[in-house]
Amino acid sequence: MTATVPAPPPAGLGDTLRRLGTAQKGAQGAPAYSRFVNRRLGRLLAALAFGVRLTPNAVTTISAAFTATGIAVLALARPGWGTGVAVSACLAVGYAFDSADGQLARLRGGGSPAGEWLDHMVDAAKTSSLHLAVLVSLYRFETVDRGPLLLVPLGFCVVAAVLFFGTMLNEALRERHGAATRAQRTAERPSVLRSLLVVPTDYGLLCWVFVLMGAPALFFSAYSLLFLATAGYLALACRKWFGEIDRLPSRAPTTTTTTTRTTAP
Repeated sequence: MTATVPAPPPAGLGDTLRRLGTAQKGAQGAPAYSRFVNRRLGRLLAALAFGVRLTPNAVTTISAAFTATGIAVLALARPGWGTGVAVSACLAVGYAFDSADGQLARLRGGGSPAGEWLDHMVDAAKTSSLHLAVLVSLYRFETVDRGPLLLVPLGFCVVAAVLFFGTMLNEALRERHGAATRAQRTAERPSVLRSLLVVPTDYGLLCWVFVLMGAPALFFSAYSLLFLATAGYLALACRKWFGEIDRLPSRAPTTTTTTTRTTAP
């Protein structure tokens, strides 16, 4: 048996960045901030992490720490411009590290099932807890009336969780049935126009909306618009996804042959 030894760090940061440029996943359907900003920030962080020999799981942990800090500040600190900047900065940095862990894994020759599990579990936790933290903040500090408006973050929580689950489920089913996944690179260049059209659903854009917390009415209006846009996108996407999954070839059932041994008396 031979063990695979990871390649040593290249001579410099520029060399690592060039190698990372060939280790990118597909960008089909990715919204603009995630595609053009966050992925490039993640590439830089992945190169730096590779240079100091961090593992992808360590990068995922750093991402989780920044995101958890931002969510905690959102729920516990009084809304204001300083709070908003702190929340947005923590969430955005956490999102950049979230992009870096996968890029680092591909640079090192591929990730592990445990690493992929950890990454998705962190994503699932932040997807719901972020909007619940908004609800806690709105209720504690009464930046909106304690009435129907509090249903907005609750609705956003449900929509975000279903969107995340649906996206992961689609990728898993496509891979299981031999269909192309969004993460696969293709010769076709992803549409820039589509990336711009779906930017209201971009988690990266949501991160920076919290900068507006110093103006509660403006923040809540922007947050509500993102909720409506994401809900509308999910409704349209579900119809499209169902059609795509319905066209996947069915897997042949696995048959198990049981042999019965009879012993003569």
